[in-house]
Amino acid sequence: MTSVPDITLNNGVTIPQLGFGVFQIPPEETKDAVLKALETGYRHIDTAEMYGNEKEVGEGIRASGLDRGDVFVTSKLNNGYHAHDDALRAFDGTLEALGFDHVDLFLIHWPLPGVGDFTETWAAMEKIYASGKARSVGVSNFQPHHLNRLIESGTVVPAVNQIEVHPYLTQDDVRAADAEHGIATEAWSPIAQGLVLDDPEIVRIADALKRTAAQVVLRWHVQRGDIVFPKSVNPERMAENFRLFDFELTTEDMAAITALNRDHRTGPDPDAFNHVP
Repeated sequence: MTSVPDITLNNGVTIPQLGFGVFQIPPEETKDAVLKALETGYRHIDTAEMYGNEKEVGEGIRASGLDRGDVFVTSKLNNGYHAHDDALRAFDGTLEALGFDHVDLFLIHWPLPGVGDFTETWAAMEKIYASGKARSVGVSNFQPHHLNRLIESGTVVPAVNQIEVHPYLTQDDVRAADAEHGIATEAWSPIAQGLVLDDPEIVRIADALKRTAAQVVLRWHVQRGDIVFPKSVNPERMAENFRLFDFELTTEDMAAITALNRDHRTGPDPDAFNHVP
């Protein structure tokens, strides 16, 4: 079985660089999808309260027969629970839904400009971290100015910033800010919901390497040092996405893919998105 590299976070916790995401997987399909991902070799599962499938993620992990300590589990705070005490209660709800006594990483899902104050939320996250029920805490979709304000307000530096990253949105400024603070970057929407797979430059590289376009793009993420978690309920594609560690992109290939950036988002702009369910 392919060995997935680990990334060491700023608190010493290690996270597999390749994971399996369950965004938009219906609850009724999630248990089987997680179980199949774990059978394929994934040991890192990324979910969120807003996805509505935490319970089924827990069921899939238990059904696998793997020890809980062998699977890295991430979840994220629902946007409706940013107030300090609400965040604490919501986190307890995550543990109850998953059926676990801890998670490996818990994130603020969005900064929500104009909706409350995420520094209040971060104070709750620090309490969750101190309790030991989350081995790491971090953020998602935070821009550099959000990170600076957060770090100035608290004592715990986020371990992770999970942001939209793909060849059409390289986010080098955010990645640089993360690196400056010792924060690991995680890439969601790593293939831009498929938009980049027909790009002629990516197809050219894939043909030359006799790999799929998706494998080339995911390998680009890996070589940039980001943590990535593609999503698919198709077992063949799950396996394809896992086969990233027996080939490398050249420096020229890496540069060519990075040069495709056009600052194109497939998801919301974190400086404008303030949806609260």
